[in-house]
Amino acid sequence: MSLDSNIGELLLPDFMSDESGEMIPLLSPEEEDEMNKEEAPTELAILPIRNTVLFPGVVIPITVGRKASIKLVKDNNAGDKIIGVISQKNGAQDDPATTDIHTIGTIAKIVKMLVLPDGNTTIIIQGKKRFKVKEFTQELPYFKANVEELPENYDELKADQKTALIASLKETAKQIINLNPELPPEAEVAIDNIETPGFLTHFLSSNINVDAKFKQTLLEINDGYTRSTTLLEMMNKEMQLLVMKQDIQSKVHTDIDQQQRDYFLRQQMKVLQDELGEESPEKDLEHIIEQAENKIWPEKAKAHFDKEVRKLRRMNPAAADYPVTLNYVEMLVELPWGDVTEDKFDLKETKKILDEDHYGLEKVKERIIEYLAVLKLKNQLKPEGDKSIKGPILCLYGPPGVGKTSLGRSIAKSLGREYVRMSLGGVRDEAEVRGHRKTYIGAMPGKIIQNIKKAGKSNPVFILDEIDKLASDHRGDPSSALLEVLDPEQNKEFIDNYLEIEYDLSQTLFVATSNALDTIQPALRDRMEIIELTGYTQEEKVEIAKKHLIRKQKEENGLDDVKVSFSKAALDTLITGYTRESGVRELTRQIGTVLRKIAKAIALEEEVPEKVTPEFIHKVLGPEVFEQENYENNQTAGIVTGLAWTSVGGVILTIESLLSRGKGKLTLSGKLGDVMKESALAAISNLKSNAKSLGIDHRVFDHFDLHLHFPAGAVPKDGPSAGITIYTSLASLFTQRQIKPKIAMTGEITLSGKVLPVGGIKEKILAAKRAGIKEVILCHKNQKDLEEINPDYIKGLKIHFVKHVNEVIEIALLDKKVTKPFDLTIEEPKTKKEK
Repeated sequence: MSLDSNIGELLLPDFMSDESGEMIPLLSPEEEDEMNKEEAPTELAILPIRNTVLFPGVVIPITVGRKASIKLVKDNNAGDKIIGVISQKNGAQDDPATTDIHTIGTIAKIVKMLVLPDGNTTIIIQGKKRFKVKEFTQELPYFKANVEELPENYDELKADQKTALIASLKETAKQIINLNPELPPEAEVAIDNIETPGFLTHFLSSNINVDAKFKQTLLEINDGYTRSTTLLEMMNKEMQLLVMKQDIQSKVHTDIDQQQRDYFLRQQMKVLQDELGEESPEKDLEHIIEQAENKIWPEKAKAHFDKEVRKLRRMNPAAADYPVTLNYVEMLVELPWGDVTEDKFDLKETKKILDEDHYGLEKVKERIIEYLAVLKLKNQLKPEGDKSIKGPILCLYGPPGVGKTSLGRSIAKSLGREYVRMSLGGVRDEAEVRGHRKTYIGAMPGKIIQNIKKAGKSNPVFILDEIDKLASDHRGDPSSALLEVLDPEQNKEFIDNYLEIEYDLSQTLFVATSNALDTIQPALRDRMEIIELTGYTQEEKVEIAKKHLIRKQKEENGLDDVKVSFSKAALDTLITGYTRESGVRELTRQIGTVLRKIAKAIALEEEVPEKVTPEFIHKVLGPEVFEQENYENNQTAGIVTGLAWTSVGGVILTIESLLSRGKGKLTLSGKLGDVMKESALAAISNLKSNAKSLGIDHRVFDHFDLHLHFPAGAVPKDGPSAGITIYTSLASLFTQRQIKPKIAMTGEITLSGKVLPVGGIKEKILAAKRAGIKEVILCHKNQKDLEEINPDYIKGLKIHFVKHVNEVIEIALLDKKVTKPFDLTIEEPKTKKEK
């Protein structure tokens, strides 16, 4: 209720004068005895004061400024002038409640009240007796409380104890006065005039230079002898502080320069902070040293840490290098040197976790299980204490959205290790990996060490995400800096530029992820074991949606308790008509869009379906974004269906060829890459060499222009996979024979006519199945790739394996001509006589 402050001076003189000039002497023994015999009231008006404590017998001035406090003073000054004075717990509290003040205070008598010109009121009060609040009876307009008196217990002391106690207190007080030039000599006279241990203790307690909370501690001690001895301890500490201050001053020359002056002041601050228990830079250092005592240090790291600590202790805290070095030793302490997580090599549990978190990817999960099995066996055979993993660094390679990063999280979960991830996309500064020299302003460790510190363990599962997106410029090449990190033979002694000492990374399990391999530096790629993750098939996407995506999106859109499901046809529509990707990120977003429409309808109390159908999807998402590629008829010569791989899965690729009378000109169109153009030239050359066996007049090549076109001209196309498809198209065109219906093919062709294997067979086969293809032609060396495909996915699909293009022609071309064959008749040149 009151904003009050003590405006008294330290060590008041032995008397004070009021406005009339009348002197108020210190208490005599008789007056003290009479005061102790006075009967204390049972109810008091309570005046909260801050930053000071009133003791019995002591006279102090108090300035009151709050309306409630002024009213309290005026009401009681007009009455018996007796009030209760209690110190606040928090001096900064402007409007204290009953819980914000102590329960023990001093009964006071208002000796004089002065009204100042600024409206504030100053009162001179004298402490009478200590009391304890039993309960508060009033809060407005000011506090009132029922109280009980607390006795002093000085009468129980023997005469010699009193004499010794008084002598000790006076002697210590005089020493303080002599050491402190700010205190007046009259203070000694005031102390000599006090003859009782009780009033002497209260007078010195009121004026000792300590915080108000320590004075309140003295006031609350009920035993008088204990209170006096506690006061004596505080005075001795103050005296020692003054002695140290005097020693420091005596050692400083009168003509000290600015730097010496700063040092002197900081030494004083240090002593004061130690006395008050406040934190200082030295305290921070001591705390760091305490932490270091409990760490298991490598020998070299411990020696380096001790050296830096010794340097810090010799350094001036005001020096510019002090905070830099302090941050450095703090980093050394916070790193988990040798602190590792115990691995849980329960491979059955690992398999269960991988199956729960990821559908499909059987080959990848099997490789991870094998990897962890090897680690388990190696850990069993290694010497006690050796936990290094000197094995390959895994690199999960595949298109976006297939679960590479989440696989790393699942590995960490199954091993029971910490998980950290470092995104390398767009990193072009070597210091991001190796850190900066600590001599630079704003220097910090590299991301490797920072993430190890963040993990809190030396053996986390560390994901190096998007390692193929590393760049380089004038600031260095981060991929070169990673060579040491990802080399099991070198990373045991990895040196960060900031740390300047070796840190063991051999216990860390690094897992890199990448969307492409050609952009990874060859030396870096050589250090990693590549595990390829292919895109999900349509069938796998359906299962992933059923088991994971729909449930997750229902939770995110507040539909946990709503019975909404998706039919398989609806999911097929979403996958083929609204997404075209290898992963499931866009599919997740489209499912979320559909569910948000349902959530909106529920909120508007509209009717919603229990099962989402293709018709409902068309209604909420609009027309399909992507058209399904279907097989075209075989009634036109030169139109053949090929199979292609894209980053979003397999697709069918129609190749068209057309003849027109001319002089043998060749035209290629469809935004083709160099490799595909070379495949077309190889196919044409091979066809020309085999023209006789195919029944083709060799003269047609010089009398007709050939145009080879790949539809979807805005989409770049490249690769050797279309070799046999181009050859078949040309053979059909020049012979005008029909192509076998519903057949597709893929394979590279050589000039000699051999068929070579190509990649992406799984995606291509599934694309053919979706397009309604019945037969597929592949190189015989691609037969092993069919083992990766679920037999149910290719059921009803006939697959031919060939070694030479002649076998392709036998399978793909029919003996009958197309419905409207092109006229390949060559007109003979007329003789002069005919002309």
